[in-house]
Amino acid sequence: MLSFTPLQSKPNPTSNSNRFSNLTNPTSSSSRRRHFSVSSPSEVSHYRGRRRLSIKAIDAAQPYDYEALVSNQYAQSGRLKIGIVGFGNFGQFLAKSFVSKGHLVLAHSRTDYSQIANSLGVSFFQDPHDLCEQHPDVIVLCTSIISTETVLRSLPIQRLKRNTLFVDVLSVKEFPKNIFLQVLPTHFDILCTHPMFGPESGKDSWKDLIFMFDKVRIGEGRSRTARVDKFLDIFEKEGCRMVPMSCAEHDKHAAGSQFITHTMGRVLEKLGLETTPINTKGYETLLNLVDNTSSDSFDLYYGLFMYNKNAMEELERLDLAFEALKKELFGHLHDLLRKQLFGKAEEAGQRRVLTKLPRNGYALPAPSSDAVKPENN
Repeated sequence: MLSFTPLQSKPNPTSNSNRFSNLTNPTSSSSRRRHFSVSSPSEVSHYRGRRRLSIKAIDAAQPYDYEALVSNQYAQSGRLKIGIVGFGNFGQFLAKSFVSKGHLVLAHSRTDYSQIANSLGVSFFQDPHDLCEQHPDVIVLCTSIISTETVLRSLPIQRLKRNTLFVDVLSVKEFPKNIFLQVLPTHFDILCTHPMFGPESGKDSWKDLIFMFDKVRIGEGRSRTARVDKFLDIFEKEGCRMVPMSCAEHDKHAAGSQFITHTMGRVLEKLGLETTPINTKGYETLLNLVDNTSSDSFDLYYGLFMYNKNAMEELERLDLAFEALKKELFGHLHDLLRKQLFGKAEEAGQRRVLTKLPRNGYALPAPSSDAVKPENN
């Protein structure tokens, strides 16, 4: 840093011993002219008792680039440290976007994904204790539905910061919400989300894809609300359609859409559909549905059924709808067969039906206008 000291006369540049000699002679004629000399702090340290002028210039030579430091601090203020627990396909899928947005990403999984993590610019930790000791701002659970509770209870949350934000990305919402509220202390924040897309449907772009979220529990404080907004901003900047919705409302809608979609895809898979030389657009859509649903694990489908209380009702409705459709088909077939068997008689109005049954042991009455009548169809 540069220091400028007011002097009584211009110093002799050739002699350090005489550099401040005029300071001891304030009555000198040269005192009428005031000059400024550039001095290092060590050279003027023994004049601390005297009054002097110091000017600090940030553009002067510094041990570091001050402007770069300020710029870096500003960039760091919008950067999140995100820990992903469960670094399978979906965890890796999200990590790519997190890294591309400049966030620091950490990951943990039972399987060793260290090489994949390194290629993505992610720090991988085999031990969950090591991950938690990094004090991430956000923990994102990317586990399967059926293993969520076990994984959450196994995390050493006592090693995390007391206000860490926990996020889930499961396809059901009431279940993880209740588990979070049961297991996590009240000083942890909770955000339940559901990206309505995956590695296949979102491989090219996330534009206009739905991202549902529910701010279940966010503590007071500007920094905590800002952190949630920064996390949601990742998906908004990717072009997602952001949909705030309660977990209960989500599960009701998802049972009638996502669960039915997966069910129909797996039913068609059991049929063993194959492409043909004369595929229609509709048939191509069914083949794509089979491909999309069969690429997901059965654990996901089982989780959609087991952990969404609305799924059983939708399955029963689907079964009733299938039975109603069969009855409608067989009903039309029955009418066709009747016309083939009795068509002429029924067309002539000659088919007769009994108006009453005879008593037991008596013969059927002979056809007459009293005993029979034409059938009205």
